[in-house]
Amino acid sequence: MATAICLAAALAGSALAGGKTFLTKEEALALAFEGCKIERTVEVLDLDARKRIEKLSGSAQERGIAYAYTASKEGKCVGTAYFDVHRVRTMRQVLMVVVDPAGKVRRVELLAFAEPAQFIPNSRWYGQFVGKALDETLSLKRDIKGVTGATLTARATTQAVRRVLAIHAVLNPAPPKKAPTKKQPRPLPGVRPDGTP
Repeated sequence: MATAICLAAALAGSALAGGKTFLTKEEALALAFEGCKIERTVEVLDLDARKRIEKLSGSAQERGIAYAYTASKEGKCVGTAYFDVHRVRTMRQVLMVVVDPAGKVRRVELLAFAEPAQFIPNSRWYGQFVGKALDETLSLKRDIKGVTGATLTARATTQAVRRVLAIHAVLNPAPPKKAPTKKQPRPLPGVRPDGTP
């Protein structure tokens, strides 16, 4: 499956060949991050990073570069957007997936779709992903409901969301948890630390 976290080629024209473009990259970012400052970073994914992404997401990460669009408001991060271009059946779909600071899905937006329009789920279906984290429940067999007549779209979309969450997790590893410190009991009044009065 050809995958890219970039819109440069996919949205260079007004639409994907034979398909429909619903939003440009700029329009999607403005919709997701109204009134925010957006910073674009280019992240190199080495072989080890791509293997970790594949293990976490369950789908291949073939590209060695990821583009992250991090939004902040009043100096505070409100989310990071990634654009995923992938094949549904034989034609491409372009999604924007926004990840919140806690590593959960904040928004999924369909930007372009080159397959026949009847294979596009409704917006309520895309809303299922909001609030989801990268775990075993983020699956068509668990929390994400399938779409009759659009099984391949549902599968490709779910894989894309998992892939973006995996990329975000690899690029933003959680700080290691500190081992709990054992508190020393406080001595009773009038009792020495060795326990003698």
